[in-house]
Amino acid sequence: MQELALHIMDIVQNSIAAKANLMYITIEENIHYHTLLVEVCDDGIGMTAQQVQLVTDPFYTTRTTRNIGLGVPLLKKQAENTGGKIRVDSALGKGTTVSALFHTESMNMLSLGDINAVILLLITANPALDFVFERRVCKENEIENKKSLVDTRELKQVLGEEISLSYPDVVLWLKNELKEMENDLET
Repeated sequence: MQELALHIMDIVQNSIAAKANLMYITIEENIHYHTLLVEVCDDGIGMTAQQVQLVTDPFYTTRTTRNIGLGVPLLKKQAENTGGKIRVDSALGKGTTVSALFHTESMNMLSLGDINAVILLLITANPALDFVFERRVCKENEIENKKSLVDTRELKQVLGEEISLSYPDVVLWLKNELKEMENDLET
């Protein structure tokens, strides 16, 4: 995978497979320290301590359809290639958090890619699930810090039960909202 957005999609797919109903996806860029933190937190079934120890091994998977699991190991490799690291915290019945720290000045740093398209796809393809997508840009001066947030629970409250997040007008609005958020963070 040549974009971090695709890694994020893969990790979220793991969350969905783990029966998560709510997923937090956070991307925090720290301009001053030249880091990018990517975090996916879910309320899925979680993992045992032994599974957490094995999750970064490409030859370990809980899936029965294949013998290898590359999502977390590839993310780990990408983070470590920049001098960063990965952390996986989980508890049975409570969910899992995968955090990856990247050093953005590394020549091995991948581009974020089209994160808006990935978030839009995850939300619209899984309208029964809830997602909280937060992007933060942190600068040396805390006054300049910026944050944007999309919470599908709030959207569902506004839309009511009759209108799905996969409804075409909602998809178009959400696409525009994600783009506007990105533009606000860049200015």
